[in-house]
Amino acid sequence: MTNRFLIGVGLILFVALIIPWIIPEYLTILITRALVLSIAALSLNILIGYTGLGHIGHAAFFAIGGYTTAILAVRLHAPFSVTLSCSIFLAMITAAFVAPLLLRAAGLFFLIISLAIAMCIWGLIYRWVSMTGGDNGITGIPRPRMNFLWGDLTSTNHFYYFVLGFFAICLILMVFIIRSPYGKTLMGIRDSESRMNVLGYNVWLHKYLILVISSGFAGLAGNLYAYYNTFIAPNVADLGNCMDLVLMVIIGGPGTILGPVIGSLIIVFLKELVSVYTTRWLIFLGIAYILTALYAPEGIMGLWHRRPVTDSSQGEA
Repeated sequence: MTNRFLIGVGLILFVALIIPWIIPEYLTILITRALVLSIAALSLNILIGYTGLGHIGHAAFFAIGGYTTAILAVRLHAPFSVTLSCSIFLAMITAAFVAPLLLRAAGLFFLIISLAIAMCIWGLIYRWVSMTGGDNGITGIPRPRMNFLWGDLTSTNHFYYFVLGFFAICLILMVFIIRSPYGKTLMGIRDSESRMNVLGYNVWLHKYLILVISSGFAGLAGNLYAYYNTFIAPNVADLGNCMDLVLMVIIGGPGTILGPVIGSLIIVFLKELVSVYTTRWLIFLGIAYILTALYAPEGIMGLWHRRPVTDSSQGEA
């Protein structure tokens, strides 16, 4: 790691810690939402950006985590440790069952099957009224009380730091995965699957494991989202939410560490702030995507990495 990178990380951490004290409470709420969605977007980025798997139904595992938390917290009054563990576990178990079906296909067919699985889960949530509340969703999800560590999480600032802590842990874990030999193998699969097969790597197993692991992170994000929103409805697994996560990765920059975080901030603020002035905020979201596709096809972070670097040695005799 270069000194510039470490300084940049330090500045980002410093700004993240003081943000609640220098901006209005409403903006803190939006940034908290963006951090929650960033965890889900980062987990999708491992699939799209680092493994080359075009998974557009990833929001289904986010929804599984959210609904697991809502059902346990509202109906069984389960503590946070139980809801978090069950959300991650059920998301990973579901991925473990559907991943073999996904990995039987490639390219466009992989996209279609991943979306079809997400729509099946959305349909199950929508129709299983006795368990999920159907179209009405589940309301009144109580935020966990952790007075010893975090204070009262009903406070906007305390909940922001609570989410920030989980975001930092997930980011560190994902960076560790990406930079490990396993992560290097995933990037090799992305670049040339046939070459990795010839070299003796079990490509199928590597893709299977990363699908399960990334789903666990998505389940964790769903857990935090349920507590953040104190309400959950079937739209967390619909086509719109599936595409939101994909757009966060694409706009920010697939295959970059901070790209999905930037994409999450852009999508959340476009949705919330533009919708104050017009109900046609989707037009602005579409414009942002078109501009990114035209002028930064590798995302905002990709554009940053391709910026011209001035050479101080130029002009010297």
